[in-house]
Amino acid sequence: MKRKIAIPVENGIMTGHFGHAPFFALIEMDGQNIVKEELLVPPPHEPGVLPAWLNSLGATDIIAGGMGQRAIQLFQSNNINVFVGAAQKTATELALELVNNSLTKGSNYCDH
Repeated sequence: MKRKIAIPVENGIMTGHFGHAPFFALIEMDGQNIVKEELLVPPPHEPGVLPAWLNSLGATDIIAGGMGQRAIQLFQSNNINVFVGAAQKTATELALELVNNSLTKGSNYCDH
């Protein structure tokens, strides 16, 4: 199964709040194999911008530590699966965990 997994990163690991991430890792997977990895600078943070931007890049999933309920709805309306409450690890580790069904999700860190 082909997927493109978006993960907000800072200093090489997933950052706790996706909306203020300086970079997004976009990891293209074919089954359990990484096909391509990109590190992208997101557009300025405004409501609705990141879901549309990631959708335009072909993202199928986003992994984040925290995300507000409205943001979750916007990602879902852009056909992007949302996984929140992930531990702060490298984007590669998180993407591999997701495709191997071993991604551990805790509480959604975001409260807005």
